[in-house]
Amino acid sequence: MSSQLQKELQALAQPGALATLTGINRGIEKESLRITPAGKLAQTPHPEALGSALTHSSITTDYSEALLEFITPVNDSIDSSLTKLEDIHSFTYRHLDEEILWAASMPCIVAGDEGIPVAQYGRSNVARMKTVYRYGLGHRYGRLMQAIAGIHYNFSMPDEFWEQAWHASGKTTSKADYITGRYLGLIRNFRRYSWLLIYLFGASPAVCASFLRGSENHGLEPFDGNGKSFHLPYGTALRMGGLGYNSTAQQHLNVCYNSLEQYVATLSSAIGQSHSAYSAIPTGENDDYQQLNDSLLQIENEFYSPIRPKRVAQSGEAPLKALMRGGIEYIEVRCVDISPFCPVGIDAQQVRFLDTFLLYCLLEDSPPCNDEEQATQASNLEAVVNRGRKPGLQLDEGNGAVTLCDWADTLLESMRPVAKLLDTAHGSTSYEASLAEQSAKVVDPALTPSAKILQEMQEKGLPFFRVAMAYSEQWADYFHKRPLSDETLADFEKETQRSLQAHADLEQTGSLSFSEYLEHFFAQYENLRDLH
Repeated sequence: MSSQLQKELQALAQPGALATLTGINRGIEKESLRITPAGKLAQTPHPEALGSALTHSSITTDYSEALLEFITPVNDSIDSSLTKLEDIHSFTYRHLDEEILWAASMPCIVAGDEGIPVAQYGRSNVARMKTVYRYGLGHRYGRLMQAIAGIHYNFSMPDEFWEQAWHASGKTTSKADYITGRYLGLIRNFRRYSWLLIYLFGASPAVCASFLRGSENHGLEPFDGNGKSFHLPYGTALRMGGLGYNSTAQQHLNVCYNSLEQYVATLSSAIGQSHSAYSAIPTGENDDYQQLNDSLLQIENEFYSPIRPKRVAQSGEAPLKALMRGGIEYIEVRCVDISPFCPVGIDAQQVRFLDTFLLYCLLEDSPPCNDEEQATQASNLEAVVNRGRKPGLQLDEGNGAVTLCDWADTLLESMRPVAKLLDTAHGSTSYEASLAEQSAKVVDPALTPSAKILQEMQEKGLPFFRVAMAYSEQWADYFHKRPLSDETLADFEKETQRSLQAHADLEQTGSLSFSEYLEHFFAQYENLRDLH
């Protein structure tokens, strides 16, 4: 255990500080494709009975009209968060008719880019901006990549924790700057060790052949002689590799997490920098918007990263401006695959480990990073994505090569006192139990979700599509039968009507043309590019 971690744990073990660990805040954003009973991507519009995707607080869409996104409110209870997520699923299933939700990250049967309908949000400027942004993503990276689903895990420490930590630090900076600096340290450590999450929870080792149609350089192997599935024998999370949210255009975009100013300035510059490869895509000529601009990034959300610093933005406020206004408020983990083995794609044991992992990243010493280290991190991540379960796989620890198993064991052992402290705060043994469950996966890779999926395909003689379809049908039946209380149902119905009215109100307001609206929005980035 490092001296830094030991010092932090000793401070947190004090009676007045220990209780703050029960106030860890989390929110879950879970994506799910709507599919037909035959397992094909739904072509129907977002069900009106689910409210407006633009204004609903817990049910929206991501890239595609068929890609639902469920959002839980900020909560300090794991059980409450997961129950809320189940409630959203249960309510949604009441309004899907015969359609069901796909229970995996890699897509169902898809018919190329044209078979993936882009999400529509209405006629208002804010709605049009969301849709045009998605058109831009489709032109730049292809729509297939945008049909991949995942889980975003939002994490923040409670105010009481920060108040005590800030006072203990001597209050040499403002409280907001202190919190931002600590979250940046968490992010740097997360990027150093995120390969471990990919190994432990990666659940996308195979894809349906329809996803690869027209692609020749995917590097995957046929799973069987029928060619209905492709995979990597030791793969863990293909969603996080070359098939998923990766961009060759962004490979040379070196985003630094040593200071908020550097982070904001780098992304702001990319938003203002024309990129020749995108210059031919229409950007407003004759009101034809197929992208928001021809920059390397249309907006900051286009920068694909396993983790993001976040702050809730005000209406019309750019996310980067929000960060500079108030500092980092929470972090968003974006590398979590949907597990087909549980109803909502994530369970309490995984959440407890995520909390342990993130708290460890926050408390452990986190030196500044440089371009060389970031290249090493990317190489480690790619190795685990493609070959994570390969016996003897070696990673670069920074001081030389080390086997994945040895490094994972070292990290998990370092997290043990963190898990123990969380258990002490909660009066439980659940966090240490979750840690033990992850240690078992290091000893036996067959226990990982990626291995279990391939094993089931092999034992049952089924392609990826059939295995994922069976789980989709199983959880559809589960949610159809799962009751909702009258009070919960009434709350959802009320939110549905509120969102529809809010949507209608937006359609009636605003005197700016779309081009003027975009000009005002992007003007926010001009002063952010000189923060280096």
